[in-house]
Amino acid sequence: MAYVDGFVVPVPKGKLDQYLALARQAGAVWMEHGALSYVEAVEEDVKDGELTSFPQAIKRQEGELVIFAWITFASRQARDSINAKVMADPRLAQMMDPSAPPFDGKRMFWGGFEVAVQLGQ
Repeated sequence: MAYVDGFVVPVPKGKLDQYLALARQAGAVWMEHGALSYVEAVEEDVKDGELTSFPQAIKRQEGELVIFAWITFASRQARDSINAKVMADPRLAQMMDPSAPPFDGKRMFWGGFEVAVQLGQ
């Protein structure tokens, strides 16, 4: 059964280009290690909700954008194997500047999901 890792990230507007450059590099590493797809989407029509919303979930601050992203895998087993390889890949550590990351990792959230319904690509 197909598997998806999904995540939501707050990114300052002024660091969007830096974040997307990092995403392209990271995505290439995931794909090289066997991910089926890697997608990073920038908010375009995202509103605050009354009870919950993407902006509320990340406690969006003034000047930030919501990034909604996902990586697809053939299975949970494939995901676990691929993520282990990605985390051990020295290029990943080289991409991240721990003193000035282009996003707030403390407000990022993620999870793994088994695909239940899929129509089209």
